[in-house]
Amino acid sequence: MEIVQASFLHPLADTEDARITGKQLMMLKPLTFSRVAVALAALFLLGSLLTMGIKTPPVFAAPAEAIQGASQGKPTEPSPIPAADLINAPDLVKILQSPKGERPLLIYVGFRFPYSQAHLPGSEYYGPAADEAVVQQLRKRVEGLARSRFIVIYCGCCPWRRCPNVKPAYEALHNLGFTKLKVLYIPDNLGTDWVDRGYPVEKGA
Repeated sequence: MEIVQASFLHPLADTEDARITGKQLMMLKPLTFSRVAVALAALFLLGSLLTMGIKTPPVFAAPAEAIQGASQGKPTEPSPIPAADLINAPDLVKILQSPKGERPLLIYVGFRFPYSQAHLPGSEYYGPAADEAVVQQLRKRVEGLARSRFIVIYCGCCPWRRCPNVKPAYEALHNLGFTKLKVLYIPDNLGTDWVDRGYPVEKGA
């Protein structure tokens, strides 16, 4: 059977070079179809990705390092006071009730009203240490004391993480070189963490 090759003439050309035979078209078609197939496959893949969504792996922050002593009632959250210089309520109660050992100098650095309602027995009131004038009074109070004197600072006006008073009081006395300086850790407030637990208190100014 004889194959008749059809010839096509480009409308803008009269030369023999412009003639494309049927055999040449048959050679071009597979190439064209391959390109179309590849393009369709790429579009399908892109559509699938857009539909499913490209999920990025979640990023997790490194857990905060737990403060030493958390199991003994000290904060697990970031604290303005080093863990080694904190004392919890049960331990302080034992010290206050013990007939032996050195009794600490208790310094209250919060507001007047809570102090008048209840405070640790024998505490000295100086006012909120967020006030620089109060900090100056603290410095004068302890300037003649031995730097080995046992001192406990406390407030309890509000939750520990928001207390504005213990940090400036602690820093002032710590910078003076006191080596047995402690801050009473009160997670919520003095009423909840001391008075309601039945620990010893005094009332009045």
